[in-house]
Amino acid sequence: MCKFKVFLFSLIAAVFLAGPAQAEITHVKMGTEGAYPPFNNINEEGDLVGFDIDIGNALCDAMGVTCEWVTSDWDGIIPALLAKKFDTITASMSITAEREEKIAFTDKYYTSPVRFIRRKGTDATPESISGAAVGVQSATVSENLVQGKFPGAEIKTYAEQEQANLDLTSGRVDLVAADAFVLIGFVDSEAGNDVEFVGPSYTDTEYLGEGIGIGVRKEDTELLQMLNDAIEQIREDGTYQKINTKHFDFDVYGN
Repeated sequence: MCKFKVFLFSLIAAVFLAGPAQAEITHVKMGTEGAYPPFNNINEEGDLVGFDIDIGNALCDAMGVTCEWVTSDWDGIIPALLAKKFDTITASMSITAEREEKIAFTDKYYTSPVRFIRRKGTDATPESISGAAVGVQSATVSENLVQGKFPGAEIKTYAEQEQANLDLTSGRVDLVAADAFVLIGFVDSEAGNDVEFVGPSYTDTEYLGEGIGIGVRKEDTELLQMLNDAIEQIREDGTYQKINTKHFDFDVYGN
């Protein structure tokens, strides 16, 4: 066999054994809800804004890729990821064992407890929750917490957090349970003028998971590693702290 044929055969064998070449990731579609201020929402100009959005853009910069944002209803956001409508869920999603059965998560990029709010002048509390109407956003860890820790509550679910808040102010529910950092913005707003926090902060990992991460499809291992490396990078170079300070006057990363 001539040397050229031997070389050609070896080259073909090497390519075959190596398998198909993996395309370089240059463009990432970031999925978010767009209805969860101050983490992700659409402002009056129609732009996506919030902590999640700033973090996502910073991660794309750190990875050297182009970011494209896509919005999805919260209830359908995991199916939409699996259907490849976008490549990540960057939408304040808690890392839970139930969700990890379907998708993979990055390391956490922040941590938030769950708290309750009530109308001022009422006596509703988590400790006297039996028979009380409690509003929660559906398919959230707040719903998990109320179902698991407060079995006597009458749970009313909503597609968006704002709907639960509005029903509290109008008296259709007695309490609302949600991400404490989200509720801070509502309580401090004009719309939440007659609302107050009640009870402690809840951090039960059994219901709330291990922090907030970015969700990806399980097979997208390269993207997962790129995102984890980028989270570490923005934590180390000060970018994360600048974004934190822009949105909050306290550390959202947690221990």
